[in-house]
Amino acid sequence: MTEGHLSVWHPGQADREHSEIARLIRAIGCENYDELLQLAEADPARYWNVVQGYCGIVWDVKPTAYVDLARGPEFPRWFPGGRLNWVNTVLSYARRADSSGRLALVAESEDGSTRQLTYAQLAQQVSDFAAGLGVLGVERGDRVGLMMENGVEATVSALAIAYMGAIMVPLFSGFGVDAIISRFSAAEVSFVISTTGFARRTKRVNVESPMREAWARTPAVRGIIWKRGPGEQGGKANGDARDHDWNDVLELGAEKPAPAASMDANDPFMVIYTSGTTGKPKGVVHTHGSFPLKIAHDSAVHFNVREGDVYCWPADMGWIAGSLVLSSALLRGATLVCYDGAPDYPDWSRMSRLVERHGVTHFGSAPTLIRGMAGNEAMALQGDVSSIRMLITAGEGIDPEHFSWFQQTFGRGERPLINYTGGTEVSGALLSSVVLRPIPPSGFNTTSPGVNVAVVDASGAPVIDVVGELAVREPFVGMTQSFWKDDQRYLETYWRTTPGIWVHGDLALHRSSDGNYFMMGRSDDTLKVAGKRLGPAEVEEVVLELDSIAEAAAIGVADADKGQRLVIFVVTLAGVDTSEEALLARVSQHVDVRLGRPFRPSAVHVVKQLPKTRTTKIMRRVIRSVYTGAPPGDLSSLDNPAALDEIRAVAP
Repeated sequence: MTEGHLSVWHPGQADREHSEIARLIRAIGCENYDELLQLAEADPARYWNVVQGYCGIVWDVKPTAYVDLARGPEFPRWFPGGRLNWVNTVLSYARRADSSGRLALVAESEDGSTRQLTYAQLAQQVSDFAAGLGVLGVERGDRVGLMMENGVEATVSALAIAYMGAIMVPLFSGFGVDAIISRFSAAEVSFVISTTGFARRTKRVNVESPMREAWARTPAVRGIIWKRGPGEQGGKANGDARDHDWNDVLELGAEKPAPAASMDANDPFMVIYTSGTTGKPKGVVHTHGSFPLKIAHDSAVHFNVREGDVYCWPADMGWIAGSLVLSSALLRGATLVCYDGAPDYPDWSRMSRLVERHGVTHFGSAPTLIRGMAGNEAMALQGDVSSIRMLITAGEGIDPEHFSWFQQTFGRGERPLINYTGGTEVSGALLSSVVLRPIPPSGFNTTSPGVNVAVVDASGAPVIDVVGELAVREPFVGMTQSFWKDDQRYLETYWRTTPGIWVHGDLALHRSSDGNYFMMGRSDDTLKVAGKRLGPAEVEEVVLELDSIAEAAAIGVADADKGQRLVIFVVTLAGVDTSEEALLARVSQHVDVRLGRPFRPSAVHVVKQLPKTRTTKIMRRVIRSVYTGAPPGDLSSLDNPAALDEIRAVAP
């Protein structure tokens, strides 16, 4: 955990005086960053009052207080009495003479074509599309699924859903039929905005077929609005009045303009599903007065984004990163550069040339992509990256070597690389870095101001120089309101491990020598394949649909390219062909159809028994440890020790 020969980035005079965090320190009346951190913890009401003013958050009615804890710390109501629509903060740049003509959005496709919208044009399209949704019958509070590749339509759709007071349910563009259905059903989705497909390495990825199959099995969905490819026809031309074309809806709304719906600060604008270790995906609820304020804060404090910057961080709209990236740029008046395509097409120079073409100042990348570029360094660095002022990485753990490679190449050894970790349930950062402190490779130099974070032991007491659970000791702006219609599961997931504090599910280390933090992996069994979270139970449920499989266990194993790869252990029924090659083919194809191609397993191992507790619970962590050669830990509850011998026998 030492940096050794790897470089630690140090702030310069410009960072100390002219960064956004330096300006915020002066605005709040503090002398330095340490004092600001202390104030944010001791007097959060004052802190967030200054932050929302500094970030230009537009309120219809100003809040009367900071928080209402009448239902306890688990269920805070932020900024009671306040009314707003968070999209109005984005569109405020369209109402100013000095920013209305600024580019809000540049969308580049894999074939090299680009489209762009100014802030004025973005405001018009958001208003028109929201009105068109209303004409179709979408109402305030309705859940609207969004499954679309990054670009103009996805950005306008996401903003328009919130603008009219409906609730977005993002869907990953790689989901299979069952994954779509489970989210439609759980959120009670009534309308969907979907692409028919998109290009990856010039090949068309068909989204319409699985979406139509899912629609046929979820009759509550009243209609789908399709973003069609060139030359595609559908909708009424196909005889289905419930089919609508995206551009037709935009034109329909132009005839019936309407202002943004004024929402209570605690009204939801998004229900986004994330996987846990057990059960169905969890519907995380984010509100108008929490998620956007946290992201605007983080964009200024951690990412140093200001008006006129050019912000690019390729991310799928189906994951929290999609909404985070969109909000980070547009809430701060920057230009958002979207890319829809393979990051290595036509070759590994694509990302650096994207930076060069659009003059990107802020470039974010998942560690998986960084590792891919580093493995193809000569090609990856062919574009001019001299416009970059800030680098960001998030989504999964990154090793110090690749962290330093990214900072030394794309950042030329001069620009800071901000490591950022939080999660779907907390909107933005729990840990991150600021440009006022040295930044260690793969580490974090601060907790996020306004979030009372600590590394704790099993009793909830803070620990230093010892690996512990990452926890939050007070309710915080950005935390999920709950899980959609499932308060009990929300409480059990975050508040019952150590009563009274939020236990996040990550292991971390707080180092005494310099105060830096380091992530040490998940403390539960959640899988993270190329930055995409997936619950083992969701995988196992799909595998058990195969009539030849009696039991299954899914684990994530470290992978140099993907961060983690999926490995599945199965117990087959008697008389079944147990060759692992045949089973890998069958299971992979089935997982591909049900969950999506990104989640195909890298290996399927046949065993006679799985390690279980005396209460028949599968011990996934023990399987993972034995398979990877790590110490298995406490085996006192293991009922069948012989099962470990089989795991060892198939270990790589």
